[in-house]
Amino acid sequence: MSITFSESTKTFHLYNQEISYIMTVLPNGHMGQLFFGKRVHHREDFSYLYETAFRPMTSYVYEGDRSLSLEHVKQEYGVYGTTDYRRPAIEILQTDGSRICDFRYQRHVISKGKPSLPGLPATYTENEDEAETLCITLEDEVTGAVLELLYTIFARGGILARSARITNLGKESLHLTTAMSLCMDLPDCDYEWLQFSGAWARERHLKVRRLEQGILAVDSRRGNSSHEHNPFIVLKRPDASEFQGEVIGFSLIYSGNFLAQAEVDTHDTTRVLMGIHPMGFDWLLEKGESFQTPEAVMVYSGHGLNGMSQTFHRLYRKRLARGYWRDRARPILNNNWEATYFDFTEDRLVEIAGKAKECGVELFVLDDGWFGERSNDHAGLGDWVANPKRLSRGITGLAERIEGLGMKFGLWFEPEMVNKDSDLYRKHPDWILSTPGRTASHGRNQYVLDFSRKEVVDCIYGMMAKILGEAKVSYVKWDMNRSITECYSTALPPERQGEVFHRYILGVYDLYDRLNRNFPEVLFESCASGGGRFDPGILYYAPQGWASDDSDAVERLKIQYGTSFAYPISSIGSHVSVTPNHQVFRNTPLHTRANVAYFGTFGYELDLNKLTEEEQETVKEQIAFMKEYRELLQSGTFYRLLSPFEGNITCWMVVNEAQTEAVVGWYRTLSHVNMPYTRVRLHGLNPDFCYEDQNSRKSYYGDELMNIGLITSDGLSGQVEENTGEYGDFDSRVYVLKAIR
Repeated sequence: MSITFSESTKTFHLYNQEISYIMTVLPNGHMGQLFFGKRVHHREDFSYLYETAFRPMTSYVYEGDRSLSLEHVKQEYGVYGTTDYRRPAIEILQTDGSRICDFRYQRHVISKGKPSLPGLPATYTENEDEAETLCITLEDEVTGAVLELLYTIFARGGILARSARITNLGKESLHLTTAMSLCMDLPDCDYEWLQFSGAWARERHLKVRRLEQGILAVDSRRGNSSHEHNPFIVLKRPDASEFQGEVIGFSLIYSGNFLAQAEVDTHDTTRVLMGIHPMGFDWLLEKGESFQTPEAVMVYSGHGLNGMSQTFHRLYRKRLARGYWRDRARPILNNNWEATYFDFTEDRLVEIAGKAKECGVELFVLDDGWFGERSNDHAGLGDWVANPKRLSRGITGLAERIEGLGMKFGLWFEPEMVNKDSDLYRKHPDWILSTPGRTASHGRNQYVLDFSRKEVVDCIYGMMAKILGEAKVSYVKWDMNRSITECYSTALPPERQGEVFHRYILGVYDLYDRLNRNFPEVLFESCASGGGRFDPGILYYAPQGWASDDSDAVERLKIQYGTSFAYPISSIGSHVSVTPNHQVFRNTPLHTRANVAYFGTFGYELDLNKLTEEEQETVKEQIAFMKEYRELLQSGTFYRLLSPFEGNITCWMVVNEAQTEAVVGWYRTLSHVNMPYTRVRLHGLNPDFCYEDQNSRKSYYGDELMNIGLITSDGLSGQVEENTGEYGDFDSRVYVLKAIR
């Protein structure tokens, strides 16, 4: 790993064993992009990569000189209007009405390790040898604005983390209206664009399109990263697959409004922008004030999509997630929500927890309905005090009873929201986001608290901290069930209303951070009506997230497959729920529900008392299996093998670091008659190890399983003579392979 600067050519080269990132100071002092990709040999002079040519109908920087037009130069942080007509990385509205900027190189600093970003989540290092950081300082002479571009290259993996900081050192105030975390100009457009989109209960479905001249973009303007689009995109070469070819992934460590965009000009250059969405964003910078953008992470892989994903998994599991639970196997839980909804008593909860304990569950979670006057979703939000009509001894008493069973206790909160029918709202009606003189829209009968205000965050922290400090709460499910509308804060002046969306997210981060610091052994799981805020920003504070409110196993194949492109398996909340499923009303076999949920944090969303004795015995076996293999499943190397977006069969697998154990998940959505013989080529095994299938007790060498494949044919590969109940729709199997050398 190294960051070098050639004084003679004003060229920077950031490289490790896998990647090179090369940029230069352009003749006008701007920063130019030369190369990003597979590692190349270092040399002092990469100037041959800087190409210019006269083109008709082009504007040029210097009078009488037709050698430099920013329209046709690859840049590091483009500015619109000074011969560059593409979408900009930065735009500043000045007091005279101008938006033109001219950021020129001044100096740079190379340092070991990686600095934190105050108030923001970001990747980190635990020792300075893990990474090096380059900070390039540029200045706009007219406004006095200083732009710092931050680049961190990690020693391992094709990873580059980027962000920007803007400081007003001028004499007048400035309005920052665009400030992207990343601007990346690529020399061609021969890429396929992958995005992960959907809606509530069908999040992060893979969508693939070919880059063409024009703009492709995904975004959120909802105040949260959203169910609709994830702040993560991939550019891959058309011939790249899961296992070979060039791939670049772009991920934004942020939980609010975002934009991820690829603009292809008519000369086939591609500009990628990623950062806070500029629509509605307007940050006032008074003299001496600074603004720090969120961090964006770029990952290059020459080994296909799985190679990219595995790099993200390692980075986000070990150097984004933090704290006590980062490296610990996650507890198997039972959540009461789909078992009872709002209809429960303390004794009823203890009854459910008792059966769960008997089956081997380690953590019982009380969901919505325990606080204030909460008997439905019209009241109580904001009043984080236990309802004595349901819990006579409060959360402390219930937690003691659950702990007395030999289990840990978890609790649901929705701290960012309030119902109008609540003591909090009656006392502070001005604490919601709402525009003066206009109707305040509701979602799920609730309103969004103004987390841009410190006093609001302080109040919610006080109520939550009191409960966590008094009761034995080991887990918190942090929910968020609506997006922001009427984004206006009565606490801010008119010229700062464009800051509210971002200040809100900073308030969320502040509350998370305080709770993390003061209750370090509590496991936080993020939730936003399921997957509405499943992003790297939240992963910094909560090492796992409820991936979707859709707990149907068949639907989860696509959701979890799509999620795995960027996010580690240890971050994916996945549970076994009741049938018929409460979202799609599908009846799915109990074994398939578990076989999907194993590849995540694992738990149950049902009352185990209502299962038959035979089903309860199956649950005990499932829990025993998960306890035996969860460390492998949650920390091993994950491979996608067959996609649910392409066929009737889905397959994935996890291999431990020593390559001595592997768990393969195989899923068939619909049954068909007289099927072909089938096999799946595995990956990640040691070709010289002999592996024993723990079900069949047959053994195969790793090279056989990877080059010939694991045989998955069954009775449907031919005519089944009688109905044994063994085959049907929504079937699945889990194969466990252990090296016997």
